[in-house]
Order: sequence, then structure tokens, then C-alpha cells
Amino acid sequence: MDKTVGLRPGDRLQLKKNHPCGNSMFTVIRVGADIKLQCQGCGHVVVLERPVLNARIKKVLDGGE
Repeated sequence: MDKTVGLRPGDRLQLKKNHPCGNSMFTVIRVGADIKLQCQGCGHVVVLERPVLNARIKKVLDGGE
């Protein structure tokens, strides 16, 4: 099952692994071939390819625009 289908900017994601700052919550900034996420803990922006992100998503939370 592809968890990245239907993602929209503003959605919040909980990933399986924590960011180095210790936070596991991210906000979707841009959706395309790659997906741009912003860490809710430190504000760092991360760009991940869809297959990589699909493997790392633990939970998709509401909050889309």
C-alpha cells in the first residue's frame, strides 16, 4: 500500500525514525516526484523520494490545506 498517495501540503506525518533533533513529526510542504517535509521540532527541511518516504511513514495525521 502506497502511503504517499493523497498527501497534500499541510498534512502532518509521523515517521518511524526520529530526526536528529529527536522529533518524529513532519509537515508536508511540497508534493511531486519528491516530497519536501519540514521537521516540526527544529524547522529543518528534508526532501525525500516517494519510495523512501513510503517506507518511513508510521502514521498520516490530518491537517491538509
